Amino acid sequence: MTPPIDTVRQYLHHLHAGDTAGLVGCFEDDGLVHSPFLGTIRARPFFERLAQASSRSVITPIELFTAESGQRVAAWFRYDWTLADGRELTFTCVDVFSFRPGSGRIEQMHIVYDTHPLREQVGDKYAPDPAP
Repeated sequence: MTPPIDTVRQYLHHLHAGDTAGLVGCFEDDGLVHSPFLGTIRARPFFERLAQASSRSVITPIELFTAESGQRVAAWFRYDWTLADGRELTFTCVDVFSFRPGSGRIEQMHIVYDTHPLREQVGDKYAPDPAP
């Protein structure tokens, strides 16, 4: 079993690389993402939508925190994000990862950041394109 903190390091690496398959592979098959923009969604469709909305991501880890139980890890990082339309955003966020006992794959991830400044800059980046 991969230790949870190592899975989180792999996750950050895949996020930086824009590797959707690698990101999904860090999660349990029924893994969930709790997103400020999208609500609760399965990992695969979340990361597919993120890939569609993005052209580049630069992830700069600030700190990793591990719960005493070892079943929860938080990653605080700077996200320099270039959207598919070329707009650039920079913000810090914390992703909180939960693991099932004995598993090295992510069961749930809660994304925590202030969405207000981002919505003011780019609107709802996940909104579907208007019908033709």
